[in-house]
Formats: sequence, C-alpha cells, structure tokens
Amino acid sequence: MKKTPIDKILIDPLSRFINKSTTGGVVLFLSAVVAMILANSPLKDAYHHFWEHEFALQFDSFVVSNNLHHWVNDGLMAIFFFVVGLELKREMIAGELSRPKNAILPLMAALGGMIFPAAVYLIFNHDSPAVGGWGIPMATDIAFALGILYLLGDKVPISLKVFLTALAIADDLGAVLVIALFYTSDIDTMSLVVGAVFLLVLLVANRLGVRAPVFYGIIGIGGLWMAFLFSGVHATIAGVLAAFTIPAESKVRDKIYVEKMRSLIDQYDNLEGRTRRLKTPQQQHVLEQVRIYSKAALTPLQRLEHSMHSLVSFFVMPVFALANAGVTFSGDFWHNITSNVSIGIICGLVIGKFVGVVGFTKLMTKLRIASLPPGLNWKHIYGVALLASIGFTMSLFITELAFKTNAEEYILEAKMGIFAASIIGGILGYFILKKASRQG
Repeated sequence: MKKTPIDKILIDPLSRFINKSTTGGVVLFLSAVVAMILANSPLKDAYHHFWEHEFALQFDSFVVSNNLHHWVNDGLMAIFFFVVGLELKREMIAGELSRPKNAILPLMAALGGMIFPAAVYLIFNHDSPAVGGWGIPMATDIAFALGILYLLGDKVPISLKVFLTALAIADDLGAVLVIALFYTSDIDTMSLVVGAVFLLVLLVANRLGVRAPVFYGIIGIGGLWMAFLFSGVHATIAGVLAAFTIPAESKVRDKIYVEKMRSLIDQYDNLEGRTRRLKTPQQQHVLEQVRIYSKAALTPLQRLEHSMHSLVSFFVMPVFALANAGVTFSGDFWHNITSNVSIGIICGLVIGKFVGVVGFTKLMTKLRIASLPPGLNWKHIYGVALLASIGFTMSLFITELAFKTNAEEYILEAKMGIFAASIIGGILGYFILKKASRQG
C-alpha cells in the first residue's frame, strides 16, 4: 500500500499510539494529574464550579435535569459499563471465563481480592458513619493495572497478562453486582418494571436475529437506561444489561465467508480496468460485496466492542477522571490521609487485595482444584496481587455512590486513600514483576 507523506508523518504514528495497550492508561493518568493540578491551583473554584453547571434533557413536559458531574457519572459511565458488559460476555462465551478449568483460578482470586479489602476497611470503620464505604477498596482498575503490566512488554509471560485480564474482568463483574445490590437508593418499582420490559424487548430482538446496533442503542439508552435512571438502581447497571443482549453470532459462517471471498477475488481479478486510477462500476460492486460480507462475518458484539474502545479510552475515562480526581488538598492533609476512611482504603487495597488474591490462589492450588498457568511462579502472583490494588476508576466511582449527601470530608479522605494505595500498589507491583521476570 502506497503511503502519502501525511500517513508517514501524522496518521501512522498517531495510529500506533492509539492502538498501544498502554495508551489508555497513560491518557487516564494524565487526565487525573490535570484534575489534581486544577483543583489545587488558583483556578480551583472555577474547576469545581464547572462540574456543578446544570444540564437538562427536555421533551415537552418531561424533564431530566442534573449537574454535569452527575451526567458524567450516570451517563458517560454507563457507556464504560456497556463496554465492560461486552468484554464480560465475550470472555464468558469464548474467552478465559468460558472454560471452567481456566476460569476457576482468576475467579477465586478476584473473589478473595474483594472479600478481604472490604473486611479490612470494616475493621477501621465498622462503628463509623463512613461504614458504607466498604465497597471502595474492592475494585480494581483494569486500564491502569494492565497498562503497568504492558509497560514490562515481553519481560512477563503472556499467561500472566491473560491471568490478570481474567482476574480484572471477574473483579469488574463483582463490582457491578456490588453496585446493583448494595449501592442503590430507594427502589421505584414501576420504573424497574418498565426497565424490565425494555430489557425483554432487547432479548427478544436478539432471538429474532435483529443485528442493527442502532436498534439496541435506541432501546438500550432511550428505554432501559432512562428507566434505570428513575428506578433507584444505578443507571450504569443498564449499560451492562444492555451489553448482554447484543448478538454474539455472525450472520455468515466462516466456511461460507471464505468461499464467497474467493469467488469475489476471482471476479475482481477478471474484470477489466484494474490498471485504471478510478474503479469501474463493476469493481465498485465487487468491493461493496466484500465489505458487506466482511461486516456480516463479524459478530455485532465484537464490532461494537472494537469500535467503542477508542471512545471509552480517549473520551469517557479521561472525562470521568477530570470530573472526579480533582481533590483540593487543604491544610489538614495529614489529618485526612491518616483518617480511618483513608487508612481503611489504603490497607484494604494494598494489604487486603494482596492477602485475598494470593491467599485464594494458594488455597486453590493447595486443594488441587486449579494450578498456576504455565510459565508463572509465585512472585508473578505477588506482583499481580499488588497491581490489583490499583482501584482508581472503579473505586472513585463507588466513592461517589457510598458518600452522597453531607459527606464531603469522607469523599476527600476516600479519594486521598485511593490515590495513595494505587500509587503504592502500582510501584510495588511493577518492581516485583520486573525482578521476577529477570530471575525467570
């Protein structure tokens, strides 16, 4: 393929940057840093005020109004959870979570990595009004954790990347369940029933063979998400449920696709005008058939997951970080960082995650229910357990659910604890894995 100067100078380097596994984590980290700088600069009042601007959706007398901060957490994050749902469904159908023998170890590691952090937090806050924050240290930020792992490149076994991916996805599933079951406000039964009807419509459409993403978008957002928004169950759960209704079967079987492609290539090869700069109508027709069949050979689930990856990595997550990571450090910094909430989160994420992930992994191997993946040793598991303590995105999200009204102090302490634990876990995990890879 002939490349133009603009391809070489701009398009190709930009494409390589976007497609690198570490890029999403880098952009997320930079967004968090920008938010922290703004929140502690002379622009801090303008920064905080910006997210308090009211934004409304209105149709005739029907009005949905909220500030920008809530729209980011309830709306944009629903897109993030939709992609999480797509990843979960793919993994359950054909990924690491589809084979019980391979799935049991990361699933149990994720379970241990949720139980112990919550227990550690409750040790510090069981008799405090901040007891509701027990879910904050349970989460793992898949983007950051995998981003740090991929920084090590080929120094770590591919089986370690697979193990961490499966663990993080199982952790996401656990976080979704925790949010759905424990972090909901008063339930509006009628809205929940309406949401169930829209979910049923999506499921029936799947069974009937409806494959148009726009249909699932309209019903999923205009119906299911809106109903959950009013139901009391957090609206982001609608994103996960909608994702599970997306068809995961291709319209054209692989064998038929290969035969059709061969036929179309032969047709194209025998057409006149192949040396012309512009394509003939006959050539255009053949190329259009190639495009149609190629699109039909992909499952809607995989097409959506691939197409939405950049949107989530380079818009949804950075905007979420900008809206939620801006903590203004006051003169009580030491008091805040040593509070029970902050210490509970730091110990929960760093110590609780480590003990839970390593402990449950050792238990599974000792009982011979599962074994370590090929090429891994216990130092690899120690490093992964520390990377799992990076709770940034999901922990910040749960913080906003756990401490809603008159809890600004708890929110500040929680965010400081999340930042500290994520930094500690990320650095320790990186160096332990780096050392383990050298020895291996």
